Amino acid sequence: MNKKLRKSFTDKSISGVCGGIAEYLGVTSFLVRLIFILLPANLLIYIILANTLHDSPPSL
Repeated sequence: MNKKLRKSFTDKSISGVCGGIAEYLGVTSFLVRLIFILLPANLLIYIILANTLHDSPPSL
């Protein structure tokens, strides 16, 4: 299976970055959000990912 890192369409609080990372890694989005809170450069990393990751296609 060819998984791609994309922003989540269904699991998003702001732009879907943490939800997309969680779907890609197969973990809960709560864990990814917790890690982002604890990172020193969390805002900078989040802004870069929010602008560079593609949106996932909407599922029916």
